[in-house]
Amino acid sequence: MQGTRFLMQAVANQPQRTATICNGRRRSWAQLGQRVPRLAAALRALGIEGGNFVAALAMNADRYVELFFAVPWAGGAFAPLNIRWSVEENVYALTDSKASVLFVDDSFLDQALELKRRLAWVQHLVWMGEGPCPEGLLDYETLVEGHPPMPDAGRRDEDLWVIFYTGGTTAHPKGVMMSHRGLFVATLGYLAWLPDIEDLSFVYVAGYFHFAGASALLYITLAGGTHIPLPKFDPVLVMQAISEHKATNAVLVPTMINLLIHHPDFHRYDLSSLRTCVYGGSPMPEALITAAMSKLPTWRFYQVFGMTETGGFASVLRWRDHVTGGAKARRLRSAGQAAPGNEIRILLPDGREAPPDTLGEIVVRSDMLMNGYFNNPQATAGVLKDGWMHTGDAGTMDEDGFLYVADRIKDMIVTGGENVYSIEVERVLFQHPAVREAAVIGIPSAQWGESVHAVVVPKDGMTVTEAELDAHCRAHIGGYKVPRSYEFRAEPLPVTPVGKVRKNVLRDPHWAGRDRKIA
Repeated sequence: MQGTRFLMQAVANQPQRTATICNGRRRSWAQLGQRVPRLAAALRALGIEGGNFVAALAMNADRYVELFFAVPWAGGAFAPLNIRWSVEENVYALTDSKASVLFVDDSFLDQALELKRRLAWVQHLVWMGEGPCPEGLLDYETLVEGHPPMPDAGRRDEDLWVIFYTGGTTAHPKGVMMSHRGLFVATLGYLAWLPDIEDLSFVYVAGYFHFAGASALLYITLAGGTHIPLPKFDPVLVMQAISEHKATNAVLVPTMINLLIHHPDFHRYDLSSLRTCVYGGSPMPEALITAAMSKLPTWRFYQVFGMTETGGFASVLRWRDHVTGGAKARRLRSAGQAAPGNEIRILLPDGREAPPDTLGEIVVRSDMLMNGYFNNPQATAGVLKDGWMHTGDAGTMDEDGFLYVADRIKDMIVTGGENVYSIEVERVLFQHPAVREAAVIGIPSAQWGESVHAVVVPKDGMTVTEAELDAHCRAHIGGYKVPRSYEFRAEPLPVTPVGKVRKNVLRDPHWAGRDRKIA
C-alpha cells in the first residue's frame, strides 16, 4: 500500500480536472503530476531520503497539498507543525523528529528563523509563502523549476508517512505515527461511507497539521477531486468559498457550524452546492444540529467520532440517522455505528465488555490505527493494548450498535460522590433559546470536592440570568447535575485549532495554587 498512488491515480484519471484553487491560482492534476516529482527531486538534493523528516509551519495552501506527496515521493517522512504552538512547543517537535528541512510561509517567518537559530539540525528553510522569497531562504517555486522530476522512492506499507503531533495540557506533545498502510486503509474507509464521490470539491478550514484536514486531503486526491484550502476558519471566507466555487464537501466542528448559521451575513450567500458536511471534534448539541438542518436544508450531515490515533474516525452517524422524530430520534444524540473497517467495544474498569447501555471506556480496533507514538514506547503501551486503542472517552453502546459518547473521562466531574458528564449538562444549556455557547467544568468546592460550573455566551442581543438557566436545567436533568455557579461572557469561548473548546483554559484559573487539579 503506497500513499503516493493516490496522486498517481488522480493524475491518470482526472488530468484536466482542477486539483487546487488557492490565492487566485488554479492547477490541474496533470500539473501536480509534474510539480510533485520535481519538488521531491529538490528534497532529495537537500538530503531527504530513507525516512528523514521534513517539517512545515504554514497555513493551508496549494503548495502544502503538493508537499504532502512530495515528501514520501522523495523517500522522506513528514512532520507538519501546529500553527497555534509557541516557539518552545515547536522546538520540542523539531527536536523529536530532527527534521532537517522546514517549509514556512508569510505568517511564521520570524518563528522559523528563531527555530533554525536554536536547532542545529534544521539546515534549510524553504519559503512557500506569497511574494518574494526572503533573503537566506530557499524559494519553493525555484526548487520546483530547477529540478527534473525524479521517480517515486517507493515508500509503502509500514514505512512512516507522517507524524501528527497532538497537543497536551499537562505533558509534552506526542507524535502520532501513521504509516502508508494505515493512511491507505483510512482513506478507503472514508470513501466507503461518503454518500457519493463524484466531482468532489472540498473547502478546508482545519489545518493540514491536524488529521481533520489531512485526511480529507488524501481522500479528495484519491477521488480526483478539487482542493480549496482556506488559511483559517472564518465564517465569511467559508461562505464565499462555497458560493464562488460551488464546493460540495467540508469538515466543520460544532462551534464552526454554530458561528456559521448565526452569522449576520449568512443569508447573503448561496450555500446549496454543499452536499456533505462532516462534523466532529466534539459532541454536537441536539439543539444546534436541529437548527443547522433547518437553516441548511440541502446539506447532508455526517458525524464522525474518532481521534488521530484511530486514523481520524471510528464511528459514523450517517445522514439517514439524522432524524428528529419517531422511534429513531434518539440516534441523533449518538455518534453513530462503527465505521467500515472498525470494531468498537465499551470496557468496564475491570476489562470486561460492558452490557448494552452501560457506561465504560470506548476502545477501537482497526487496520488504520497509529503505529504508536514516536520515540515514546511507554505512552504507546499505555493506550495500545492487544491491538485495541483505548481512547480515554467514556460512552455507552445500545443494542443496535449505536455509540453514545458521554465525555472525555478526564472531563467527568465528581461532585459529592456523583459522576457528572459535562456534555450532558452542556446539551441542556444549548437547548435554551438565549444560549449560543456553553462549556461545563468542575471547579473546587470545600463541601463537594468539585462543583459544576457553567461558562455561557448568550446569543447576540439576548440576555439570560442564572435563575432562568437554573430553572431550565432542573426541568431536564437531575439536581446534582445542575450548575451551582455560572459565568457569562460576551466573547467566544477559547478553542483549539480544530474548534474544540479549551476547557483547560477555563478550568486552570479556578485550580491555580491547589495541589489537586484536573488535566
